[in-house]
Amino acid sequence: MASPLLFSSPALAHHFADLGQMKPTLSNGVLSGLAHPLLGPDHLLFLLALSLVALQCRWGWALGLLLVGLLGGAAGLAWPGLPGAEALVACTLVVEALVLLRRLPPVLLLPAIALHGYVLSVPVFGWSTMPVAAYGAGLLLSQGSLLLVALWLLRPIAKRLSPANLRWLALALAACGTTWAFSAWAG
Repeated sequence: MASPLLFSSPALAHHFADLGQMKPTLSNGVLSGLAHPLLGPDHLLFLLALSLVALQCRWGWALGLLLVGLLGGAAGLAWPGLPGAEALVACTLVVEALVLLRRLPPVLLLPAIALHGYVLSVPVFGWSTMPVAAYGAGLLLSQGSLLLVALWLLRPIAKRLSPANLRWLALALAACGTTWAFSAWAG
């Protein structure tokens, strides 16, 4: 399952508006925000694994993380250009794997999700206020929905997940993150 993800690039068309060179409008902002988590495999995988972490914590905790991600996005709009941000985002998958294995505390996911938010703001830097706000609303809606659906779907699976399978899942997550980080640093 993880092997196709290992060889895909996390930095390809991360943004719906980039696919068709669309102009920044209110509707394109919403569409881009809604589609973004599905277009970036690193963000999608992070959100799906976040739902597994959330099953070990409270549901509200995971939704609070999305708000921290929005704050990271605001920081990205205010202070763009963090060097190596894509590689650091890939490294958050390794952190998340270690949190899943309870080797690191879940609080470390706060800067991780803020970094995801930061990187998610890059494609809309320079847009006017309304399309950026629409993008943020679409992003929050899609990520929140994806997280809630994943929580609902993964709850029965997570209850039957053996410790050995959890370790394999965490290893696959860490392998994807490590591969993408090296790819980002090399490319």
